[in-house]
Amino acid sequence: MDANTYSLLQHYWWFLISLLGALLVFLLFVQGGQSFLFSLGKDKITQRMMVNSTGRKWEFTFTTLVTFGGAFFASFPLFYSTSFGGAYWVWMLILLCFVLQAVSYEYQHKHGNVWGSRTYQIFLFINGVLAPILLGAAVSTLFTGGNFLVEKSNIFSLGAAGPTISQWQPYHGVQLHGLEAILNPWNLVLGLTVFFLSRVSALLYFINNIDDNDLFHAAKRRLWFNAGAFLILFLAYVGYLLTAPGYTYDASGLISPEVNKYRNNLITLWPVFILFLTGVLLVLFGIFATLLRKAYKKGIWFEGVGVVLTILALLLIAGWNNTAYYPSLFNMQSSLTIANSSSSPFTLKVMSYVSILIPFVLAYIVYTWRAIDLHKIDRDEMTQGGHIY
Repeated sequence: MDANTYSLLQHYWWFLISLLGALLVFLLFVQGGQSFLFSLGKDKITQRMMVNSTGRKWEFTFTTLVTFGGAFFASFPLFYSTSFGGAYWVWMLILLCFVLQAVSYEYQHKHGNVWGSRTYQIFLFINGVLAPILLGAAVSTLFTGGNFLVEKSNIFSLGAAGPTISQWQPYHGVQLHGLEAILNPWNLVLGLTVFFLSRVSALLYFINNIDDNDLFHAAKRRLWFNAGAFLILFLAYVGYLLTAPGYTYDASGLISPEVNKYRNNLITLWPVFILFLTGVLLVLFGIFATLLRKAYKKGIWFEGVGVVLTILALLLIAGWNNTAYYPSLFNMQSSLTIANSSSSPFTLKVMSYVSILIPFVLAYIVYTWRAIDLHKIDRDEMTQGGHIY
């Protein structure tokens, strides 16, 4: 396989990874909905409707997260071993949040539940708050970097550390294994941005998915504040990103700093900029059409598509155009790029054949989603029994 074909496969798989990441951010509306359990749900029936609205979608979010991690491991294993292996406390906390979620949906109303449904609802609330913030902070490290050293020659090491290629370095003398990410204010800004975005998406989804007049008006009232908080945080992070330095690499693989790297990427990759702008406009339309039109309930679909396009564009400029998508704050030459961290040409080629099945999987997801949402959730359904959470 020639170098151009190999590079094309690397770019192709970065696109697929970015698409999965963008879908995951949209599907975090499940977590956003859980964060409203005790503020929007004023009575038990309303809470039950909210739990069932998000509960019928939580498996989509969890499956996308697992697929995202698996695809990253298969296509860019050096990132997987560096971030998942070194900054493991962040990923372990994220995993713990999702385990709490899965257990809570399945057991909160089971017979013999000695903890009571309230305990599991608190677990759902914790997942709804922490998971989006931690995921947002973790994604932000693709731009702000991590404190690691990569030595590929260590694969042959027989020392005490063994064949460890990536080594996570102490943060100011303390080994935090990734928890230092939350100490970077811009990582927290993106984490909070994702958190409020998940709440906005959840409110729009409740408006569309639950047939209840009181909940409809309560959701619209809360949409004003949450949309405002999201837009302020989003604009702040985009402003930071457009003025932030980054790392670029040349044909030899030498990594060097570049001023305004991500702004340059948007200018150079102008189709990605159009994608980003289209996504932002769709998000704004979905939000303000719901706020300003009296009985409008379809904002989630415009906002959802906009979220996917916007996040996709941001992740593309993190890795395309000779950009180090995971800068090393400890050693610049250890920074990860799609060229130095990808799988072998054979692996990427075989995986590309498998990826042909992706449109069929997406079609099945759309079909299943439509079947689940064919009938809106209402109070009568919550009192009639059947398969409800």
